[in-house]
Amino acid sequence: MIKTDILIIGAGPTGLFTVFEAGLLKLKCHLIDALPQPGGQCSEIYPKKPIYDIPAFPEILAGDLVTNLMEQIKPFEAGFTLGERAETLDRQEDGSFIVTTNKGTKHHAPVVVIAGGLGSFEPRKPPIGNITDFEDKGVAYMIKDPEVYRDKKVVIAGGGDSALDWAIFLADVASEVSLVHRRNEFRGALDSVEKAAELAKAGKIKLFTEAEVKKLYGDDHLEAVVVKHNDPEKGETYVEVDNFIPLFGLSPKLGPIGDWGLEIERNAIKVNNAKDYQTNIPGVFAIGDVNTYEGKLKLILSGFHEAAVMCQFAYQLINPGKRYVMKYTTVGGVEGFDGSKKEAKKEVVQSIA
Repeated sequence: MIKTDILIIGAGPTGLFTVFEAGLLKLKCHLIDALPQPGGQCSEIYPKKPIYDIPAFPEILAGDLVTNLMEQIKPFEAGFTLGERAETLDRQEDGSFIVTTNKGTKHHAPVVVIAGGLGSFEPRKPPIGNITDFEDKGVAYMIKDPEVYRDKKVVIAGGGDSALDWAIFLADVASEVSLVHRRNEFRGALDSVEKAAELAKAGKIKLFTEAEVKKLYGDDHLEAVVVKHNDPEKGETYVEVDNFIPLFGLSPKLGPIGDWGLEIERNAIKVNNAKDYQTNIPGVFAIGDVNTYEGKLKLILSGFHEAAVMCQFAYQLINPGKRYVMKYTTVGGVEGFDGSKKEAKKEVVQSIA
């Protein structure tokens, strides 16, 4: 049994920043995330995507934001259960909770904070009857390690930025890259569309437009796909492949959290934003993109604010009757659980005195 003060479901930017705000209150945090590393979407889906609305950073890559957040929370020694999904929530007689993961790991805490972003993500799969037979046997719905495709024959399906960007990138990695899109026009950035067209003219990408992958063939591993053209005269093209990667995006779902008895509205958790971001279950809070209330803005910035406010009320739940006087970090510094302390800079203190 893992015991902590605040159990955070979701290790994205909002969940990570919660560790910092709770740490200032001397509250210990533990985070659960289904992904194998912290960072949520910022790490898993678009680590190289620039973000422009983080204060003091005119531009920062999503992966770098996660790196900075991990550095910021180091003094507070958070625990992590990664690669496991929070499955059940059981309230105890004393009002605390036990959260059990899909792998049976149990966590006990007086406060549970759901910071799961848009929820768990499931890939949008093309309607190919036997596609599940080849999952992890040549079919993948996202690219984590491009080296897996070195010197392989790869077919990518999709018309957005991900499909274009990966087709362009893998043109120098794979032995053969085919890009299949059901329309002539792509939805991605213009420079990516132009780059893909140039690579197609140079023979580095095989481009199939107004076409779709309709059939998969193979025994223990994918061996070929059939591309069906919209033009009846072109018919079908049989393409030998090692890997098929349909990049049609991810569909967010609350997953098991949706069965915890929380008040749900349009696939988001309703909270009391006038006070503490608490849900209809006392002791369970929801912050970040996973929650909803009137005037909600789905921004990382909003999640950071909600985390700071929520932690103040969580402190009161965990320490009933104990008064806490908030101190600005510019005055008090940041002290970790190991006793180490980052002192406030003298010139800053003087400037606000």
